[in-house]
This record gives sequence, C-alpha cells and structure tokens, in this order.
Amino acid sequence: MIPEDLRYTSEHEWVAGDGSGPVRVGITHFAQDALGDIVYVQLPEEGTAVRTGDSLGEIESTKSVSEIYAPISGTIVSRNATLADEPELINAEPYAAGWLVEIAPEDPDSLQGLLDAAAYRSLTEG
Repeated sequence: MIPEDLRYTSEHEWVAGDGSGPVRVGITHFAQDALGDIVYVQLPEEGTAVRTGDSLGEIESTKSVSEIYAPISGTIVSRNATLADEPELINAEPYAAGWLVEIAPEDPDSLQGLLDAAAYRSLTEG
C-alpha cells in the first residue's frame, strides 16, 4: 500500500505534487496502521511558515501521541478542516480524504530529496 506517484519521508509522511504549486501532505498507511485508531489531530494554522523536519502538529491515537514533521520548507496554505470532526479519516483513507495539510514549497526542488516509493518500501519492509 505504497502509491508509486508520491514522495515519502523516513518519518512516514507522504507528499503529493511536483512542487510547481502547493503540495499535499499526509501520513502513510504504514504510519496510521502503527498508530491504531486515531482520535485527534492538531494541525498548524494557514499562513504558518515551516522548515524541513519541524513539527507540524500531533496525531493522537488510542495507543500514543505522535509528532507530524514537515517534509519540506514552505508555508501552510491549507489544512484539512474535516479532520477536526473526523480524525478517523486518516485511518480509513490515509492517501485521500485523510490528508493533513498543503504546503507552498520554498524550494520546489526540495522534493527531489525525498524518498521515492521503492526507497520507502525498502525502509518499511527492511
């Protein structure tokens, strides 16, 4: 369950888009499965500047609380407001309705530094 058209981080976030505009960010199927039932999500406000590796917020599950990390530097242009009332969408549809935020990249080329599907598969299956 690792879509080929996305980029990934070693912290289990995915990124959709080529960087020519805002990119969509979420957590992977692997991450949501490890977390268990997600009950709460804290996301940054629109307009927030983020740096690669900075905390974007938290995901709380019945098992634990986990940080979400910025895969690239840029500005939050949108956040998935639906998750406030339906955080379980991250479990049900991590690559679709369960997306977290959209980031306008500071440097579109920074996406090239992320893992491709094969590298992420190697990380999670190794």
